[in-house]
Amino acid sequence: MLDSPESALVTLDAADASVVRLLQLTDLHILAEAADCLRGMNTRASFEAVCRAALGDRPQPDLLLATGDLSQDGSAASYRYLAARFADLGLPVFWLPGNHDDTDLMREHLRAKQISAAKQIVIGGWLIVLLDSTVAGETGGEVSQPQLDFLDAALAGHAQLHALVCLHHQPLPMGSEWIDALGLRNAEALNRRIAAHDNVRGVLWGHVHQQAHHRLQDIEWMATPSTCMQFKPGSKDFALDDLAPGYRRLELYADGRIDSGVQRVEGFEFDIG
Repeated sequence: MLDSPESALVTLDAADASVVRLLQLTDLHILAEAADCLRGMNTRASFEAVCRAALGDRPQPDLLLATGDLSQDGSAASYRYLAARFADLGLPVFWLPGNHDDTDLMREHLRAKQISAAKQIVIGGWLIVLLDSTVAGETGGEVSQPQLDFLDAALAGHAQLHALVCLHHQPLPMGSEWIDALGLRNAEALNRRIAAHDNVRGVLWGHVHQQAHHRLQDIEWMATPSTCMQFKPGSKDFALDDLAPGYRRLELYADGRIDSGVQRVEGFEFDIG
């Protein structure tokens, strides 16, 4: 693999033909300098702790999905650091941007033997589609018309495959007034496109720094904690939680079933402020 243009389709083999195993990391918020902290947390240290925990599990995932806000400051240094760390993981890595990211710099630095900008992946009877929900200069998101059309074409073109749709901004309300005001402003348009295709089995996102999992209309809708600080659920105004950094593992089965769970790191000391 993996130096593929974003429109390309990448085909992979799963280690186990009966199940595709995924790891999702999101909202890493890596900074340019190794010692820099975000609200008191060293995001490089928390990211590396999450990687050790996630890859200490067995069996190993078939691939990693990195779902946005990989950088906090959109710096070349942050992406160079991530390129090196991703390469060390020894598995295919696919990414999409978040509102803190610089997409041009991501394309420049996050492309290597096992790191891909491709936004369509076929593996083990599944199609994984990665969408760009970012709007330049804004914290909230929108899935543009070209992105909606891309999703339609990908799902229709692989109607025989089960599908997992991934993006950064939440397509469902989280019940936190402040973060929902910064979500996906055309969520209804996206969700109509998803509902129009019978093969979508799951929708996966980041941005909200907290976990959620709902089953609606036979689709699994999943939000995943950040690899650094966490947002307090159900809060009217911005508030941080004291939960540890986390990640999500997913198992995608040939019958369309998704098993998924969130794990958090243990023994990682932090003092958010």
